[in-house]
Formats: sequence, structure tokens, C-alpha cells
Amino acid sequence: METETVIPLTRPQTDDAELAEIAEVLASGYLTQGPKVEQLEDMIRALVGTEQAFAVTSATTALHLSLVALDIGPGDEVLVPDFTFPATANVVVQQGARPVLVDIDLDTFSVNHEDLARRVTPRTRAIIPVHPFGLSADMDPILEGAKRHGLAVVEDAACALGATYRGRQAGSIGQVGCFSFHPRKSITTGEGGMIVTSDGALADRIRLLRSHGGIREHGRFRFEAAGFNYRLSDILAAVGVAQMRKLDGFLEARRRVAGWYDAALDGVERLIRPSTPEWATHTYQSYVVLLDADVDRDGVIAALRADGIETTLGTYALHAQPFFSRTYELQPGELPNSYRAFRSSLALPLHGGMREAQVETVVARLRAALDAA
Repeated sequence: METETVIPLTRPQTDDAELAEIAEVLASGYLTQGPKVEQLEDMIRALVGTEQAFAVTSATTALHLSLVALDIGPGDEVLVPDFTFPATANVVVQQGARPVLVDIDLDTFSVNHEDLARRVTPRTRAIIPVHPFGLSADMDPILEGAKRHGLAVVEDAACALGATYRGRQAGSIGQVGCFSFHPRKSITTGEGGMIVTSDGALADRIRLLRSHGGIREHGRFRFEAAGFNYRLSDILAAVGVAQMRKLDGFLEARRRVAGWYDAALDGVERLIRPSTPEWATHTYQSYVVLLDADVDRDGVIAALRADGIETTLGTYALHAQPFFSRTYELQPGELPNSYRAFRSSLALPLHGGMREAQVETVVARLRAALDAA
């Protein structure tokens, strides 16, 4: 019999505001992409500061549509941080291109600039920097390298709505940015995502491809491309509209919980707390610590689960996953920092509804698990 989860990893924060927005959509009879989607797009565009925003079904489809719009295809290479959820690289594979995996820095979990520069070839077409766990990657060196080699920059900002880099909103810094509205993110629509860009030609291409490649004229479509059905429904967008009105409060609460963790973990041995460089603000989509290499991270997860506390790994080292290892002839450990993070990172429970006493309980049980490891 499994132990009941007392402190979950995450819990979306919803109330009657979301229900009211959904009821408005249901009463209208217009359930597919419509005015609520447009309202959500306007809210995201105003926050991020781009000229265009396009709601889609997920961050994965946002990334995929961005690559299609950029004409990434067979024979092309795209640089992708190795320490990320597989979707970041899967979309490259789905375009027939090759994801070139790049090691990370352990202090930020984001791409290592020296390794990135080494992996550029004449076939490289784009870079997908990931903003891990709600912290922006250090974008200036990435943009400088992209300009030098004529590369597109597609920000995987799935975790980073509301994060900033040197005063600029994550997602607005490259040619195109992609957000997720999964329940673990800053806001949620259940499932959903958003593409943002200020590139007019790219925006036109995204708009066309999002809805079957059709242009509507005189009550019918003229199909100009083999597009996709990546549209978000107004029902899901309605949840997002209500959530966006609460975004500032959500981020304030997440940062408050992260501050409690910082204080409670001060002096705890055998782990490194997350840090925020001076050039960034953090959304704390996840609070991820790095355990010492000799600690059995999965054993710690099991011990905490036995205490009713849900934790998980940070994310994955793609080069050590069977598909990427097999397809691209990579050996586990070939990208050492990413592999270390994959084996030793630990995401602790964090959501805006957590209480300080719960954080103290998590840290006390984590300390005990580390002492026993």
C-alpha cells in the first residue's frame, strides 16, 4: 500500500474566477478558437512586449510550429541543451533535422556557452536555448554567437513566463519564444502554449500554419500550405485569461516559498541550493537542488515518498536516453555536467499555496534522508 501524498510536488491554484470565464464561453456557444483565445494572446503580448502572440495546444507544438515556420528540415542541425525535457529535441527530430546536444553549467542548469560555440557547424541553422525551471539562460553570448553565424534563436521559455533577463521578458529576446501552460507552470490552461515574436514575416507564417495552412476569405478557405491544427480552444483559453489576472500574485507566492526554502536549507550539507544570477529574475517553476554526487538521489526520492512528500528529478540528460543514445551514438556521461544533473538534481514541492510549515517539514525530512543516504 502506497503512502498517502501529504505534500504534493505541485498544485494548480484555481477558484471561481476560472469557472466564471469558462461559463461565459459555454454560454456563448463558441467553443473553438475565438475571442477568449484572442484575449489571452493580447494579455501575453502585453506582458512579454512582442508584437505578436499565437496560442497553441502546448509548448511542444509551439516549438514545432516555430521550426516549421523557420523552414528547419532535413540536413539541418539545431543546437539544443542536453539537460531538458525531450520535447525540446523531439521537435527537431520531427522536422528531419539533427538535434546537436550541448552540455550545461551546473550553477544555472542552462547551456554552457563554450560547448555551444564548439558545436556550431556549416549545417547549424538554429539554437534553442532553454530557460530551466524558470530561470533565463544567459542570452547575450547566445545572441552574439547566433548573429555571428546567421542562426535563428528559438527560446524554449516553457517554464519561464514572467522571468526576466537584464530587464527583458524571457521569450522576447530571440527571434521567437515558446511558453507552456501545463499545470506546473506560472499559469495553466490545463494543456496549452503560446508562441511570441516581433518578426512580421515569421508571424505571418505561424498564423498560416497554425490552422491547416488556410487563409479565410469570403466565408471559405484558400489553402496555401500543408499546415496543422494547433489551435487552442476558447474553453482552455478562458482558464488562461483568469490565470493571467493572477500572474503577479502567483509569482510573488512562488518566490516567497523559494525564499523559505533558501532559509531552511541554509547550512544543510550534501546539496547546493538554486541561485539567481544578477542578470535574471526567477519564476521558480521548480525549486531544484543539486545533491552531492555520492548521494543516491532516487533513494532520497523514495525516502521522502515514504513520508508522504512528493519529489522528482530535475529533468533528463537527453544523451543518456535510449532514443538519443541509440540514434546519435552517444554514451551516458559523454556530456558530463548534464549527466551529473540528471543523476543528482532533485525538485522539491513548490506551489503558491504552500505554507512555511510545509517547507520546514520537507527540509527536515530531506535532511534526515541525506543523513541516512
